[in-house]
Amino acid sequence: MDYGDVLMCLRYMYGLSFTAFVWMLVVCCVLPAHAEEPRTLEECSCISDDGERLRCYDRFVGVKITMNATVRDVASSSEPGVSILAAPEEKQSYLSRRWELDESKPRGRFAFMPHRENYILPVAYNKSPNKEPGHMGDNVDVKETEVKFQLSFKVKLWQDVLDQNMDLWFGYTQKSFWQLYDVEDSAPFRETNYEPEMLLNYRTDIPVLGLRLRTLTMGFNHQSNGRSEPLSRSWNRVVANVGLEKDDFVLQLKSWYRIPESEDEDDNPDLDKYMGPGELWAWYLWGPQRFGVMWRNNLRFDDNRGALQLEWAFPLGRKVSGYIQYFTGYGESLLDYDHPVDRIGIGFILDDWN
Repeated sequence: MDYGDVLMCLRYMYGLSFTAFVWMLVVCCVLPAHAEEPRTLEECSCISDDGERLRCYDRFVGVKITMNATVRDVASSSEPGVSILAAPEEKQSYLSRRWELDESKPRGRFAFMPHRENYILPVAYNKSPNKEPGHMGDNVDVKETEVKFQLSFKVKLWQDVLDQNMDLWFGYTQKSFWQLYDVEDSAPFRETNYEPEMLLNYRTDIPVLGLRLRTLTMGFNHQSNGRSEPLSRSWNRVVANVGLEKDDFVLQLKSWYRIPESEDEDDNPDLDKYMGPGELWAWYLWGPQRFGVMWRNNLRFDDNRGALQLEWAFPLGRKVSGYIQYFTGYGESLLDYDHPVDRIGIGFILDDWN
């Protein structure tokens, strides 16, 4: 409303009663300001405020604005050079979300993200626990049923290292076995493994055997149980990992080389015989569900050792899923790396794949 319109309103208001004055003020000055509609899309494009400009487009073309809509140029628009609303953006792949591979999406440093799985199994039954004397102290009987849980996160320390497609990450994983149901012995923690690692991840997208090679990762890994002798267990590794995916299928190959220790300092010299040189992980995402398998083997024909883990996650809430895990073989924990385990557990897992 310009200055001339104001003068016209004042001429009509002169000599009217107070009530008529108020109604005339509403009609002349208030209603036109809200009832005015844009005549062309160019008028909408000239509005500086982003929210008002989008609402102007909405009134003009009759398109409902949604939270996940994006704006792009449409060549078929009747008004050249004008942007209108487009369809929702495409969902990121599993590895893209885990390692921030998509450079068109927000990426940043010093933000905590899931690294490996975060889960808790309130009921984890092992039919053959290690009950050797001294395993948990004198006169302590290890129960078959316990609580198993894992916490794992990572944080990006350096993005685009040396202006290349590489990011430097720090990761931390903690896996614990808790004898919660051993009330007589005050429910002790049987074993906890601590695993910090420094990882340099190279972002790529190369076709390999029908899949897409997305990550090449190298780094240093330390794992220990923080116990004193004779229950102390630890090792240091140089790791090299490869991540591939296609649609809802994800494949990850993890390999490592153990850094040698002196005979006096090595508290588990035969660890390689049970853990081998690496492990293979595979996941399949079926809607909100996730199926997974892990296979590990020492690749020795004369004294073969290995492990197999099967898992199924199914939706329960927005970011929490039910979780069933079955593990059989060696190396579930450092303390029992040389003792076979046959365990099934049920509980909950944080959903980071939807």
